[in-house]
Amino acid sequence: MKTEKTITGDVDPDVLDYTVGDDPVLDMDLVTWDCLGTAAHVTMLSEMPVTPPVVTKDEAARVRAALAQVVAAAQAGNFTIEESDQDVHMAVERRLTETLGDLGKKIHTGRSRNDQVAVDVRLHIKDQLHGLEGEVAALARALVSFGKAHDRVPMVGRTHLQPAMPSSVGSWATGHAEMILDQTANLEAAYKLNDLCPLGSAAGYGVPLPLDRKRTSDLLGFARPLHNVFGASMARGEDEAALLSALAQLMAVLSRLAEDMILFSMPEFGYFTLPRAYCTGSSIMPQKYNPDVLELVRSKTAQVLGLATGALSLLHAMPGGYNRDLQDCKGLYMKGLSITRTTLRILAKFVAGMGVDEARLRAGFIPGVFATDVALRKVAAGTPWREAYHQVRDNLEALSTEDPDAAVAAKTHAGATAGLDWGLYESRIAELESTVARRNQNFEAKRKELLQL
Repeated sequence: MKTEKTITGDVDPDVLDYTVGDDPVLDMDLVTWDCLGTAAHVTMLSEMPVTPPVVTKDEAARVRAALAQVVAAAQAGNFTIEESDQDVHMAVERRLTETLGDLGKKIHTGRSRNDQVAVDVRLHIKDQLHGLEGEVAALARALVSFGKAHDRVPMVGRTHLQPAMPSSVGSWATGHAEMILDQTANLEAAYKLNDLCPLGSAAGYGVPLPLDRKRTSDLLGFARPLHNVFGASMARGEDEAALLSALAQLMAVLSRLAEDMILFSMPEFGYFTLPRAYCTGSSIMPQKYNPDVLELVRSKTAQVLGLATGALSLLHAMPGGYNRDLQDCKGLYMKGLSITRTTLRILAKFVAGMGVDEARLRAGFIPGVFATDVALRKVAAGTPWREAYHQVRDNLEALSTEDPDAAVAAKTHAGATAGLDWGLYESRIAELESTVARRNQNFEAKRKELLQL
């Protein structure tokens, strides 16, 4: 029987191809994080109270220096993961063994690829969430800037897509901004769940060595270790599924924004004009500028919803402990992150380049739009609500002289058209930006310290 040699044994080529899957490609995104996790692990091994030491402090320093070289090689495109390596962990170990000889063979002491990939994924997710939350802040800022620039421009508010009550462009834009900012609650929940270190749990049952799991957790900048080693093993996949669920909810909010932008830029509305640089033409109709990108936001939202469902479906029937099914979670969460981050960046550009047609917005105010406001004015003058309701409903033509600007200015309570708190939006965005900057700074400091960059 034909076999192919790998670092863990001889394997049938078809079996190797089936089990390796996309790992040689996907794992290239994990090279830095695998090296970082290994740097923390060998540092801890060099401090472990055993005689003779598994790894000396001098040897640990040499390993860290070699790991920094692997990271640099990967960033320069000079590091590859072969199918015979199976994954990034074995590729890094192979490179270290080529560089350091027998010292490279020591780095896996007390580890399994189970806790190794789990820590790689968590480090990668942490880095990606820093970037993603920064992009959430950027889109929210673009929407708030757009809303502030057109604060009191009247815009028909709609329910069931039908004209309902007077609103404003400022209210429309900041409403979407607030919905997007509120999604950081889900992202933060995913971040906190992710900010726990599985390293040292090995294959899910610990090892007979005095590993200092808090030390490796601290070196990597995690909040704390996942305490139970069996639980740490099972948390793989749950972590990715929680992230994808948060991404799916965020994408659902972004999809509604995209749909509004498509709808209100239609000639039949003409409220907004989309930047032509972000629209596409037709191969047959010269006049066309299509909102293809915004339409794809809807499609890609469906994809992320599917990825989240896929992750949860993958997990629901697995027994406790590690199972190879978990390998397939990697591609799901990576794709979900890529789609969501790209969508955030593109929508921020769209909003920044969008125009407003005030004349078309004002032309949308048919008399019935003012009905509720007028009825409430009657109530304020002493008419019972239900009587005022019927009086206005039976005389809608009398509302033709109502002023959209006056209607927008009349709503002064918190969050209404004339009661928008611009300082609130600024403080929320600034707080998010500050959190991202602080986390990035701390994370980068850990990387530089461990890899001697």
